[in-house]
Formats: sequence, structure tokens, C-alpha cells
Amino acid sequence: MTGPEVLDVARDGIITLLKVASPMMIVGLVVGVAISLLQALTQIQEQTLAFVPKILLMFVSLILMLPFMSDALGSYMTRVAARIASGV
Repeated sequence: MTGPEVLDVARDGIITLLKVASPMMIVGLVVGVAISLLQALTQIQEQTLAFVPKILLMFVSLILMLPFMSDALGSYMTRVAARIASGV
């Protein structure tokens, strides 16, 4: 395997990682900003108020996005296995 081929596999892996991780990270970011804004407006500084909704909504997003995530990971693994099988 040459250098450009290794870089191609690594680039494909990084893009797949971003596709898989971004839905949950975006949900966590949006919920975190919304809760922080709510806490700043109401001056409620309760720690559990920040974590509980974020954890719950991230689990919901995980359940909703799991088919997409598994499809992205499966197609990446298929591409890697095809490269291994072809000997390139």
C-alpha cells in the first residue's frame, strides 16, 4: 500500500467519524447552549439542570440516528474490506 492510498483510507475514516459523531455532538451543543441561556436568564445555577436534559436528548438522538450511523460505519467497513480483498 502506497502513501496516497493510506491517506485516502485515513481521510475516508475521518469523514466517516465526523458523519457518525456529528448528530449527537450537534444535539449536545444546541441543548447545552439553550440550557445555558435559560440558566443565565433565570439565574438558576443548578448543575443537574444542565446535564439531565442534555443526556436525555442525546440518548433520543442516538436512538433516532442509529440506523444512519450503522449504515455509515457498515459502508466504511465494506470499502476497507474491499481494499483488503483486492490487495490494493
